[in-house]
Amino acid sequence: MGSDQVLGVGMVGYAFMGAAHSQAWRTAGRFFDLPLQPDMAVLCGRNAEATAAAAQRMGWRTTETDWKALLGRDDVQLVDVCTPGDTHAEIAIAALEAGKHVLCEKPLANTVDEARAMVAAAERAQAKGVRSMVGFNYRRVPAIALARKLVEEGRIGQVRHVRAQYLQDWIVDPEFPLVWRLQAERAGSGALGDIGAHIVDMAQFVTGDLLTNVTAMTETFITERPLPGASSGLTASGSDERGPVTVDDAALFIGRFASGAVASFEATRFATGRKNAIRLEINGSAGSLAFDFEAMNELSFYDGTEDPETAGFRRILVTEPTHPYAGAWWPPGHLLGYEHSFTHEVVDLLRDLAAGTDPTPSFADGLQVQLVLDAVVRSAQSGSWHPIPS
Repeated sequence: MGSDQVLGVGMVGYAFMGAAHSQAWRTAGRFFDLPLQPDMAVLCGRNAEATAAAAQRMGWRTTETDWKALLGRDDVQLVDVCTPGDTHAEIAIAALEAGKHVLCEKPLANTVDEARAMVAAAERAQAKGVRSMVGFNYRRVPAIALARKLVEEGRIGQVRHVRAQYLQDWIVDPEFPLVWRLQAERAGSGALGDIGAHIVDMAQFVTGDLLTNVTAMTETFITERPLPGASSGLTASGSDERGPVTVDDAALFIGRFASGAVASFEATRFATGRKNAIRLEINGSAGSLAFDFEAMNELSFYDGTEDPETAGFRRILVTEPTHPYAGAWWPPGHLLGYEHSFTHEVVDLLRDLAAGTDPTPSFADGLQVQLVLDAVVRSAQSGSWHPIPS
């Protein structure tokens, strides 16, 4: 049985991430035994009519058109930030200062300075019992959580190599319009911040280690696109006017971890035919792990201590009741999907808030990823290795 104690949630933004977060808030208490029950109190968006329609569709009780109005509402104890990156810092800092817990989508901010300001605000709020988390949802994929557990238990020995890719193709068409994700003033960066941030966090999470320096290159293949007309999520139509693309289309970099392990990363939205391929392979002194999000319920594991005559990569179907998160859902072999990672994120957050413990990944973790992204940009500009500040 769950608790009768309620946590009022106010969410800002209702597009792609807003829909995913709404699904999580609706679902968490129906499958998991929670110490707090989320109340989807208010949805905030700039357009009153569109916000009202989204609220009805996604299950929010009331609406606001000014996010500052959330901060004065007694029925909101947590603010969920699902807006473009250029507004994360302002909204999150104000919410924390108003005594509201905060869940903020990744990347934490568009710049290192904004991220540092957010961490400082989170530390001030933490002293008053107000907590915060950044939304790297792929940590909560059961197979990735299992990979982390196996590395932590020493099942692959000392990590030597990390290979991480995030491959998409949704802007391959040069006539795809200039949506906000292709504008530096809104998004901060392109493939690097949008999807590269995920594989940086995932690699560091699974290994339990941090990158210390990188050398990188970035590329923008299409430098000008039609200005947008109608838009919905990652689909849009263009107009006859055109504007400059001010972000990267692809980012590639190699790096070194504090432990001495070496790594390669590739983030691109120009991998024709790849829709959402997130690939991670980790080679250790005693074994290896491999994951591909397009087969997200599976983890490949090679045990290097087995007899070489019969040793080989084994496919683990991560749906057993003993696997991370899986036991709350369906019988073994019944697969989970993308949306479940957000539900797991909400479940962990609610449990941490009830226990008075700091959720992870923290704003400080988000800043660390931002420092890596900043080092990648600086390296690509200088053509040399760039250290990541600790």
